[in-house]
Amino acid sequence: MARAIERIEQDIAALQEAIRAIAIELQSAYASYLNTLGLAVRKQLILASYHLCTQGYPENFLHLSLNQRQQLQQAIRKSGQLAAEQLLIYLTSEESGEDEVDEVDEVDEVDEVDEKVISSSSSLFLNTSSSQYLTANTSDPIELAKWQQKLEEAAQDILKKLSHDANLLLQKAGVLPKKLPEPILAAAAAAASEASAEVMPGPPNLLNLVIEIENEQQSEDSGLTQIMAINLRLGEIEFADVTLSSERKRIRSILVQLNKLGREYKKRYKEKAIAEAEAAWRASWFED
Repeated sequence: MARAIERIEQDIAALQEAIRAIAIELQSAYASYLNTLGLAVRKQLILASYHLCTQGYPENFLHLSLNQRQQLQQAIRKSGQLAAEQLLIYLTSEESGEDEVDEVDEVDEVDEVDEKVISSSSSLFLNTSSSQYLTANTSDPIELAKWQQKLEEAAQDILKKLSHDANLLLQKAGVLPKKLPEPILAAAAAAASEASAEVMPGPPNLLNLVIEIENEQQSEDSGLTQIMAINLRLGEIEFADVTLSSERKRIRSILVQLNKLGREYKKRYKEKAIAEAEAAWRASWFED
């Protein structure tokens, strides 16, 4: 026979209190992690851009004037800064307007880099930030797990968007080859994320592979082309930063505790349902 419903409810209440404590700890851990991640992303973006300009396409970079190089570097720095700010959006309940985001000044010398290349990334995340994901203070382990998953997905999306925008900046500046259309860059990045893709070894956070590009008008221009482009990857960013790696371990430890409490929480609710069903059976049963 199932335990008394009152005792089961007491156990559930205790579990809910423990889960609320885990939620606060998890939120604090992510606040620290995302702040550190923002700094690390900016650093890795600059390092990847440096390697691409000096090792991947040195001739193209040398063709730029001093002013063009400085404007490109400024645009890359501001793009990284914007991404760092976006990483913290899901941890605040205050909605921000796109007009509050610092945008990159127009750069005439760098083939007129459009501000939309930078500011467009803000709309994706500012518009998707929702209050239901802004607080981890919940006693429901399922909702807390969903909050954590949304946060991880948002971080991955920001890195993907930052890589895409940085590549567009480099292409508009003339560092990346003009003949590579934007869909090709996107397809190459997608291919690199697949386990079966054959990616050439190279520095971290850089995509380095060979693809075939066909020219419909001039078939003689078709052939294999080596592509080097920015492809920021969370695993590589964490590996390169001791503090960030340590904070990731802390998050994993908290999630282990959450999973344990979640299993116990589910078990107690099932036990409660059984006890209530047995009580309902007895309440409605009459001897003939």
